[in-house]
Amino acid sequence: MNPSLDKTSLGKIQRIVLIFCAFLFATLLFFLKVRINSQPPLDQLARRSLDPQIALSNGRPTLIEFYADWCEVCRQMAPTMLSIEKDETQNIDVVLLNVDNTGWEDLIEKYEVNGIPKLIFFDLNSNLMGELIGFQNDLEIKDAISSTIDQKSFSSFISERKSNNIDITLIGENDKPVQGDIGPRSHG
Repeated sequence: MNPSLDKTSLGKIQRIVLIFCAFLFATLLFFLKVRINSQPPLDQLARRSLDPQIALSNGRPTLIEFYADWCEVCRQMAPTMLSIEKDETQNIDVVLLNVDNTGWEDLIEKYEVNGIPKLIFFDLNSNLMGELIGFQNDLEIKDAISSTIDQKSFSSFISERKSNNIDITLIGENDKPVQGDIGPRSHG
């Protein structure tokens, strides 16, 4: 037996510990990389959003959502909004505006955003169709989008939403809003 070979070779326990540490380190790097590279749905949508002025002037229906990163309901609705944005990309522009961004203060004031999330729907001529405030499930948002795309009144689904205590603002005759049953700060 060669004594110099024994000094440089690793024992069985040392090799097992070294393999375990290497595996643990590789797993840690993998999860850190996945976490760093994945953006939350709100961030994905906000980064892809058109400028609201462009969206409202390009001859397509538009959905503007006012949100905040800290808003739990906004984060809860984000996967639905991301799905809708992907599925309806040919039919409607989806614009997300963070209420904490001072650059949107004029629009926040113009559209009287005092509760989030607030979804505002515009037809292809930039006419205000209606608003949804607070938590909305995917069916409710899809119904509103379908009405907006088809340029139909929101009144086709208003009675059902009111009976479920969902806050809806409709813009109708003489542009007078008709409020639902829940206040604007409600999140459903």
